[in-house]
Amino acid sequence: MNYLAVQNLTRRVGDRTLFADLSFGVAQGQKVGLIAKNGTGKSTLLNILAGRDSADEGQVVFHRDIRVGYLEQTPHYPADLSVIEACFWHGNDTTNLIREYEQCMVTPGNPHMQEILDRMDHQKAWDYETRSKAILSRLSITEFDKPISQLSGGQLKRVALANVLITEPDFLLLDEPTNHLDLTMIEWLEAHLRRANTTLLMVTHDRYFLDRVCTTILELDEETLYTYKGNYEYFLEKRDERLSAARSETTRAANLYRTELDWMRRMPQARGHKARYRQEAFYELEAMAKRRIEERQVRLEMKSTYIGSKIFEAQYVSKSFPTTGGGQRVILKDFYYNFSRYEKMGIVGDNGTGKSTFIRMLLGLTAPDSGRFVVGETVRFGYYSQEGMKFDEQMKVIDAVRRVAEYVDLGGGRHLSAMQFLQHFLFSPLQQQNYIYKLSGGEKRRLYLCTVLMQNPNFLVLDEPTNDLDIVTLQILEQYLQDFRGCVIVVSHDRYFMDKVVDHLLVFQGEGRIKDFPGNYTQFRQWEALEEKEEAPADTEKRKAPQHTATARPRKLTFSERREFESLEHEIELLEAEKHQIESDLSSGTLSIEEITAKSIRLPKLNDELDEKSMRWLELSELA
Repeated sequence: MNYLAVQNLTRRVGDRTLFADLSFGVAQGQKVGLIAKNGTGKSTLLNILAGRDSADEGQVVFHRDIRVGYLEQTPHYPADLSVIEACFWHGNDTTNLIREYEQCMVTPGNPHMQEILDRMDHQKAWDYETRSKAILSRLSITEFDKPISQLSGGQLKRVALANVLITEPDFLLLDEPTNHLDLTMIEWLEAHLRRANTTLLMVTHDRYFLDRVCTTILELDEETLYTYKGNYEYFLEKRDERLSAARSETTRAANLYRTELDWMRRMPQARGHKARYRQEAFYELEAMAKRRIEERQVRLEMKSTYIGSKIFEAQYVSKSFPTTGGGQRVILKDFYYNFSRYEKMGIVGDNGTGKSTFIRMLLGLTAPDSGRFVVGETVRFGYYSQEGMKFDEQMKVIDAVRRVAEYVDLGGGRHLSAMQFLQHFLFSPLQQQNYIYKLSGGEKRRLYLCTVLMQNPNFLVLDEPTNDLDIVTLQILEQYLQDFRGCVIVVSHDRYFMDKVVDHLLVFQGEGRIKDFPGNYTQFRQWEALEEKEEAPADTEKRKAPQHTATARPRKLTFSERREFESLEHEIELLEAEKHQIESDLSSGTLSIEEITAKSIRLPKLNDELDEKSMRWLELSELA
């Protein structure tokens, strides 16, 4: 069943066409990810689908009687609402029904009360507030009476996400749902969407999230929409095949073009008589031969300023902040760390554990309560902050960059002009002449990134650099950081980005506890899972002990559940054995490249399957 049909959709902004004649459909149960460069109209398209904006041409048709939930990239609420009131503010079927019930209660005679009560039961409206608080809590929003005006942008986005999930709509439209979520929240949302029987169309830059949630990828490239029936890994493979075929076609057309051009020059009479068809074909061939296939794999190796052997030393640093209850929120406690030359460190942890505060203390923007940071004399920081940079909106893109530097030193006597550097980060010559106020939010973040990198720092400090950047820009930034001849600290919730860039982690665990882990994020999660597995037997015994004293059980296992329980024990045992074998093989050093690749792909899928079956086994074990 088709839940959404989009036919010949066209949208222009001034003299610029965002997309033209766009047609696609989303079937019931499909989970679709939309990928495109910043500024190509992803958010505009979602706004049109949600009815918040209109197209110049074409139509959008949803299946009748389905409920659609929409998460905007930048949600808005009246400032005088509390968090829990905001959950009732956006009009949806459930909140409208609750208002109808309340109106009926104050109307003499309570007209249509039984019908409303039946609908309240059907839509699970009685526990709407309870469900709201449960999901808000999962997203670390626990002050339900706090005014919306006192929330940060990230907290507001989480409130909006909770509002969308609470009503359990048939069709979800999500614009950057993982922005401002910490890693625990992202993994919870990932699992929630994978399990939910919901149709989904979303825009996100989180590639692990795309890979694990989506079953179809739509790519909007050069005003053309391409469909890939698979997850993000499948999309990468097939997109590479498409670009290779396009490059081959362009090369073939260029060779034919040279032959035809020679004929056109030598045969003026033929052009006017029998070979007119060949002349027309020539012009088509010319257009194809001159078509540029954007080569996005060019690596930009830049010279960084010399950096000495002494980088920075955190000498027993402590920092805490007072809480509203009169206590103290501890960020660091007697923290010592000596940063190595050319180290590429990632900083992860839940929101509020002090990651950004640590960065600000390192840069001298916030003072520690005790201890100090000793920074080497040759260190030259380049800082990319969450808040971004305030540009003069009336300036042109190229002028804003030239204020930073006219040229970028690549080393070895090589230089790039400001214009060439911007082109590498996907600002075409035409876009460089645009005024900054015309840029999308993601394009402004990309411009800010360019101004940081152009200053030739030797120590890059990037605080949430992946927010609002498209996947193509992230790939360029990853390549840049891999080749960067200096030090890097990255604070990010993008697991894919962290895995590709960093080789070392500081894990902020709260209350001043920091775990120093030698590896990337995926390796840390695998280590963490092993730790939890070793601790599980003791925890299980503790949980079982009080159960013997219980006076009553909710119910016993059914016959089918008993068989499932016994089957799960055997399946988990087999999966554990397979996981142990893969881990043993990967550490043996005897595998070929193909075998390593195959086993590395299988291992995370195996972990997901093991987690799912183990969770079900625990549920059934409580009834056994």
